Amino acid sequence: MIELYTWTTPNGEKPVIMLEELGLDYALRLIDISTGKQKESDFLAINPNGRIPALTDDGVRVFESGAILLHLAEKTGRLIAQSGVARAEALGWVFFQAGGTGPMIGQVHYFRNASERSDFAIRRFEKEAERLLGVLDARLTEAEYLAGDYSVADVMNVSWARAGLKALDAHERFPALAAWVRRVDARPAVVRALEKLKAAKDALAS
Repeated sequence: MIELYTWTTPNGEKPVIMLEELGLDYALRLIDISTGKQKESDFLAINPNGRIPALTDDGVRVFESGAILLHLAEKTGRLIAQSGVARAEALGWVFFQAGGTGPMIGQVHYFRNASERSDFAIRRFEKEAERLLGVLDARLTEAEYLAGDYSVADVMNVSWARAGLKALDAHERFPALAAWVRRVDARPAVVRALEKLKAAKDALAS
């Protein structure tokens, strides 16, 4: 049985989308990061880094969103090529997100909302986030999806791309990327995933 521990953030959306795309049975466990629940001992036993998302799969713990998505892709043999150019391309875009758009767009959000304002930090991270969105946009002018066919690479990247376009008001600057986000967001599995997360959060608050 898969148990997913997550929250309604860009990182937290990814595994829900992946599970819905693969049609796997899972239990959704929300970890309210605003309360510090991710630092409690029960959750630290699943992810010693104290961050969402994490999951257990028949007793095996998997943490970090990229590792979770790759675990699920390998488990099912779906949304990732087994070898060759398509596999290499997908892995490249997975790790591009893990080391690029997530951290940089996250820092934009952090410094814009910090109690002590740093215009230098805001400009630095906005500039790098914009550069990374441009890399995605350039790729998507030549391919419908990041690795050619729809894959784990698209699941990994869509939530942070959506967040970045909104944060930088950059939809018109990156039309291929904006069109790709709309295309991915319209997929039935993505719609289901986001609706399930919202419903679970609403239920938690009630």
